[in-house]
Amino acid sequence: MSYLALCFDAAAADAERWADALLEAGALAVDAADANAGTADETAHFGEPGSEVARGFAVASWPVTRLTALFDADADIAGTLKRLGEDIGSPLPRHTIDLVPETDWVRKTQAQFTPTQASERVWIVPSWCEPVAANAINLRIDPGLAFGTGSHATTRMCLRWLDTHLARGADVLDYGCGSGILAIAAAKLGAGDVCGVDVDGQAVRASRANAVANAVSVWFGSPDALRVGTFDVVVANILANPLELLAPLLAGRVRADGRIVLSGILDAQGAHVAAAYAQWFNIEIWEREEGWVILAGSRKHDHA
Repeated sequence: MSYLALCFDAAAADAERWADALLEAGALAVDAADANAGTADETAHFGEPGSEVARGFAVASWPVTRLTALFDADADIAGTLKRLGEDIGSPLPRHTIDLVPETDWVRKTQAQFTPTQASERVWIVPSWCEPVAANAINLRIDPGLAFGTGSHATTRMCLRWLDTHLARGADVLDYGCGSGILAIAAAKLGAGDVCGVDVDGQAVRASRANAVANAVSVWFGSPDALRVGTFDVVVANILANPLELLAPLLAGRVRADGRIVLSGILDAQGAHVAAAYAQWFNIEIWEREEGWVILAGSRKHDHA
């Protein structure tokens, strides 16, 4: 089935009203993006708690927003656009209407994900691909609704740290587990008791399914359901703001002489996040990649 894609730019004051009106007029979906993306005027947003993006105002957070609305192929887009402009009280925007041909989206999506080497021993292998190195630690992880396919620098750095530093038999907590990739990797690397928690129920379900697909025993659940006690290693690949807020909680989950690994942090945020954990850990930047950093630290003896 073919579709029509309507695309135009809207000022910040009008973008959200246009997006809502398009959906009410029968658009199958509306995508909002920074019209200046890829230029020096790009405005980056990462959706951290407390930000406009997290509060649901992403459409109005750019000076100019590029809206792309998808319609059925027989839709009267020109008439719809004119009517909506009159209803909103906004001038008819300059726009394009393009035909989107029928596509095998499943096959096209799968083609974007191929086996990826994350560290010396660890590969991420989608279920539709054969392992590149049979003797490697192959993580069977498919892209889905939960974060963590190994394609992002923050995940790769965490996997490299685990491959380099995780001791066999160590207990591991993956806080904010997403797809479960880090907890599953820890289990395959020889960890002992491995747990993963996430506030998103979909992430927990995805993690459990991925654990089954990888034939490992890992407990996944909500933070409230996590067992009492501490761990040898706590890894959290989230974002800078929640990591700072969670510092006392995460520190309390690391046992004496234990290690903490923090990711999801932009290079400019690294020192600030490290300072939030400095009273409990000797902590520093372990690695940088693509503008992101990973922090790693060991528990101070006077805070054991």
